[in-house]
Amino acid sequence: MASIRTLAATGTLFIDFRFEGKRCREYTRLEDTPANRKKLTRVVERLEEELAAGTFSYANFFPGSKKKQLAAVGSSTPQRPLGDGSGSKEVPPYRGTSFPGVVASVRETPLFEDFAETWVQENEVSWRRSYRRTVEDIINKHLVPRFKGRGVGSLTREELLKLRSELAKVPGRKKETLSPRRINAIMNVMSLILKEASDRYQFTCPYYNIKPLKIPKSDVQPFTLAEVMTILATVREDYRDYFTVRFFTGMRTGEVDGLKWEYVDFERRLILIRETIVAGQIEDEAKTQESIRDIQMSQIVFDALKRQFVSTGRRGRFVFCSRDGSPCDHNNVTKRVWYPLLRHLGLKLRRPYQTRHTAATLWLAAGENPEWIARQMGHTSTEMLFKVYSRYVPNLTRQDGSAFERLITNAISDSPLDMTAADAAKETSHE
Repeated sequence: MASIRTLAATGTLFIDFRFEGKRCREYTRLEDTPANRKKLTRVVERLEEELAAGTFSYANFFPGSKKKQLAAVGSSTPQRPLGDGSGSKEVPPYRGTSFPGVVASVRETPLFEDFAETWVQENEVSWRRSYRRTVEDIINKHLVPRFKGRGVGSLTREELLKLRSELAKVPGRKKETLSPRRINAIMNVMSLILKEASDRYQFTCPYYNIKPLKIPKSDVQPFTLAEVMTILATVREDYRDYFTVRFFTGMRTGEVDGLKWEYVDFERRLILIRETIVAGQIEDEAKTQESIRDIQMSQIVFDALKRQFVSTGRRGRFVFCSRDGSPCDHNNVTKRVWYPLLRHLGLKLRRPYQTRHTAATLWLAAGENPEWIARQMGHTSTEMLFKVYSRYVPNLTRQDGSAFERLITNAISDSPLDMTAADAAKETSHE
């Protein structure tokens, strides 16, 4: 009796039956769905009929099978019906109808490391240089050492799950282990490689139903306006304008460190975000399409950049630079200027990136239009503003509900309902 079963490694269907006293399994690329089971049921029924009649030809029914010893059985001469007893009637030769989707085993595929290299070469034209470095680091450090020498089509879902599990135990750069975000990035590269390989070499991609790890919600920690003013009043004079621009423009670290004078428009009071710097190299593309934007200068930012021009305007292309004109090294600034300053002021240690979050909360607290804020920040919509930042606004301006209180108070004072609590008490006592 032939049966239809599911291969746990891929979630695809295969046929399990016995022929010539041996157990046989023929695998398909069909996913385990009701429609595919129905389709395969018709094939199994035909298989059982031919097995019972003695007309089954392994080579004709499964032309792609690697079971050579079985494929040769009955492939050249007609078979007599099994159980007939008389042996007087010849059975017509099998006409040979192939079943699409049935494969005997994984097709021969390139080695994983070779295909990964090919995949990078084919796709790097659409990547930023920094992303290409990230992908190559993932492949060379985490993927190739594990799957080197393996055919790209031989990998199984179990191996991918095991890879993810073991990545969670790898020491991280800043934490004890790799973060969920980093693990997801590694697994995403793996999935893209396997999906492309499976399309190209016609095998079932083992990367299915593997969901990304849940990433803990990042907790932004913006500074209050009073803290900002204290920081700017205390920081080294040669970095005061630098942090003023960071606090009041919401620029990312790579954007402010890579800012060039050609993108500072004093006449229109605009900072043009067109490039960014990553790992010491200028990227001629911003982080996202929305990151390419024009930031309006407030007066405090305008004045800071004017002072900075006097200091570095003739030193080189970069607004904030070292003595030789090279752009700021954010790691150096963070360790030698930023953290010592926070310790000196007794403030909680926070990454310089919190200056960006501070700008967003200050704009919201001032009552700026959320859509305008989103454009200044380089966000695609206002969703992040309300999702991440708005909870800080009441702490910066007023207690929740005060605006509503003023609205109702003004409405009552302008209507016949105008009645103080004392008047209401008098009316109640008369009753």
